[in-house]
Amino acid sequence: MPRPFVAYLRVYEPLSAFHGESRSAVERALRDGPLDPGTVGDWERELWLRSQTSQPRRLLPLDGPDGADPGQHVPGVLVLDPEDVAGYPSVEVGPGPLVCPQDVRARAAAGLVGFLGSASPPLLRAAVDVPPEVARARATAAVSGVLGGAVHVVTATWRVPLPWFALVRQEERQVVLTPLGDANRRVCWRVPMLSAVERAEKARQRLEDTLGTDGPAALLRDTSRWLDHFDPGSAVELDYGGLVQLLDDDTLIHDTSAADVQEALAALGGENPEEVAIRYEKLRDFWTEVATRERLN
Repeated sequence: MPRPFVAYLRVYEPLSAFHGESRSAVERALRDGPLDPGTVGDWERELWLRSQTSQPRRLLPLDGPDGADPGQHVPGVLVLDPEDVAGYPSVEVGPGPLVCPQDVRARAAAGLVGFLGSASPPLLRAAVDVPPEVARARATAAVSGVLGGAVHVVTATWRVPLPWFALVRQEERQVVLTPLGDANRRVCWRVPMLSAVERAEKARQRLEDTLGTDGPAALLRDTSRWLDHFDPGSAVELDYGGLVQLLDDDTLIHDTSAADVQEALAALGGENPEEVAIRYEKLRDFWTEVATRERLN
């Protein structure tokens, strides 16, 4: 089975940023052994499938048999060495280890809240075994109970949101080319939190000054608010995740999405609006071609 076609924006916090029950939960997960970033999507999918095929069916992954909250248990973490972050040690990151709790239950709960607000009554009855008001209360409680007040991972399916590229630079990219389907095949960026926040704010301001506060500017504003929840010594990772299964080696090598976003931002408000259009069309064509695979599947 192919890996889920999901891209990730992750935050890895220093272990010292966790306290009390949160620290204990992360340390238990570390003792169990960190997850492999190449197979973390399969691991998450298995947790979700188990919750939906159990008897009785669980509303959320890791729910108890009666729907009870499992408490401050982190079922898995990713670990990153500060030395693998761009700009280290000149930019403050750490101290290590840097850890990224997967917050699977809270992320699933956030998705459920959105589903409950948009699904039709027949679909709700088919998909959720408890009354909608009960499901909403349980999901809201799971979201509010997340470690540190914010999930450490946000995702996008079949694409990478273009504003995410404002947080990174082309030259910071890490590419590992292995055969299609191999779990070690990766494209990612790892940058210091301070750099990511500064770049997001600068890009947001440029977009608001030229294009208004909606669209990409709004996404960057939300991203900055999300990043503000975490320790300044954290690292931010943009990972193509399972999308690398859709792109051959030559395409990955010559992918300049980060550079194109930076060039488009630099050209905004300047004397060469054609440059913005050229970069945007290139990005749109590239990621639209990737996203069309969803309809084909």
